[in-house]
Amino acid sequence: MHFLRRFRLPIAFAVALSALTLAAPTVSQAAATSTITFAEMPGASPNYIFPYANCLYDSPNNIGQFQQLMFRPLYWFGVGPSVGLSAALSLAKPPVYSKTNTSVTLSMKGWRFADGQIVNAQSVKFFLNMYVSDPLAFCGYEQGMGIPDQVRTVTATGNTVRIIFKRAVNPTWLTDDFLSQITPMPTRWDRVSASQNGRCSTGVYGAGSTIASCKSVQTYLSGLASKFKTFSTAFWQGGADGPWKLASFDSTGNATFEANPFYSGPQKARVKHVKEVAFTSANQETTELDNGTIDVGYVDPSTLPPRATTKSTGPNLAALNAKYNLEAGSLWGFSEAVFNFNPANSKSAAIAELYVRQALQEAVNQSSIVSSAFNGYGYTIDSPLPLATPTTLSKPFANPYPYDLVKAKALLTSHGWTVVSGVMTCTSPGTTATECGANINAGYTLNLNIVWPGNSPELNTAFNQEIASWAQIGVIVTPNYDTANNVVTDCSATSIYQLCVLQTGWNYANSYFPSGEELFTLKGTANFGAYNDTHMASLINATTSRTGNLTSYASYAAQQLPVLYQPQVEQTVEVVKTLKSSIGFSPSPLGNFMPEYYYF
Repeated sequence: MHFLRRFRLPIAFAVALSALTLAAPTVSQAAATSTITFAEMPGASPNYIFPYANCLYDSPNNIGQFQQLMFRPLYWFGVGPSVGLSAALSLAKPPVYSKTNTSVTLSMKGWRFADGQIVNAQSVKFFLNMYVSDPLAFCGYEQGMGIPDQVRTVTATGNTVRIIFKRAVNPTWLTDDFLSQITPMPTRWDRVSASQNGRCSTGVYGAGSTIASCKSVQTYLSGLASKFKTFSTAFWQGGADGPWKLASFDSTGNATFEANPFYSGPQKARVKHVKEVAFTSANQETTELDNGTIDVGYVDPSTLPPRATTKSTGPNLAALNAKYNLEAGSLWGFSEAVFNFNPANSKSAAIAELYVRQALQEAVNQSSIVSSAFNGYGYTIDSPLPLATPTTLSKPFANPYPYDLVKAKALLTSHGWTVVSGVMTCTSPGTTATECGANINAGYTLNLNIVWPGNSPELNTAFNQEIASWAQIGVIVTPNYDTANNVVTDCSATSIYQLCVLQTGWNYANSYFPSGEELFTLKGTANFGAYNDTHMASLINATTSRTGNLTSYASYAAQQLPVLYQPQVEQTVEVVKTLKSSIGFSPSPLGNFMPEYYYF
């Protein structure tokens, strides 16, 4: 989220973010006269406005398609198909690290919030002061790592911020994973109540009085942040430093944005309004696409004609051909079903055994799911690295567990399991190589529960196919359904589910360096399954050093199966043919929605 992680968006078969991002920024002063209508992800409307969120609210619908239209992060990543840093769209000039990589200097550009205040060093310090006061309240927090835990001091004067670290850092990792998550905040938000100001934005970093004030400010702001009636008020919108301000919002998630005339960046809005429309199902949205009432919207890939190859966009729905162009693209993340390793889980002993996880993985026919559930709009996943990870970050390696039902079943029977009344049952308890494993008694059965967002047709098709395959090897998995937002809470439960599927899986945004500290260490805020492996942790820690190579970590993660890897569905997005852009359309791997580039 992050669920997105803050976007490290988590992505398990990722449903498209119903959005496209355009390529390199250009300045335009074209008359803004029109309205663009955008379809939100089905069942996943925005529900939190404060850009300092815990993991329950750290999702694409709150971050990339909502908050960041108004409140820009310190450094902007991703334009068009790129996932790299955009210097032009960032609020600060590129960071300057010391020769020893023990400090960094940030120079703000002097852009403005909508209320006229300059986005300066104090705006950055406001966020950092809040972060160090209550880091657990922010989903991007990584205990002992980066900001704030590796920070020794912060000084902020004028437009210059200097951060000194306790030890050397990997500049790429620090910039991509931590500086990227800082959202400068206006002084108007420094409140402990409706009538009383705080001292969070002005206090000394790390001082006791500053921490106390910041905790009170955070409590007040987080209390307001989910109250829909406040979203479009001057309190929040005066802090907009992005190209859009929120004009209206309702309790169902419908949002109307208007062009922010005070935006200082290079790409001004080219239309007056953007309307984000809430939907409860993909079928409901498709109906509106048929009616031509949506300009940019997600289309369920399972409803599309089959694509002949994974490299071409493929044919569109006949009903949409005359009105829309179909766009498709990969995401900067990976698809997963989270294993529940928590000891409170009644089947945690089985989940703890690698051979059990291996059997489950070998029973997943990813290629078949891409073809049957996604109609060719997808690709297979066998590690936590994104499809487009450059070889400079990680060398390629073979999939250790390709689909093989015979081998999967043999793994179980060779470890002391026998099919009894249709379900694998432990008949040889013990801890030797041919026995079931620790804490697995005779009669223990492989009956598991899985939950996923039931309003996703492609998830329904994919997991029903997997459940049928698992049954063939004697593992009985019971499906459970919930809304996309509620599954976030379900995945944090300790005993109900053995497998939990987040609708958008894991997208490395706003933490763009694809390392695994947040996902696969006990200190990680997105380690929902409570996975614990000391060697994995050591490999992850090595990726935050000056070299930052990910090969060893990624290969080990592929072999150890901290999660069940799933085929990744591509973003499939419809764009009305009358919609234009001076720089073309391209799906964003990060799920960014940047309608300031759109016009009619």
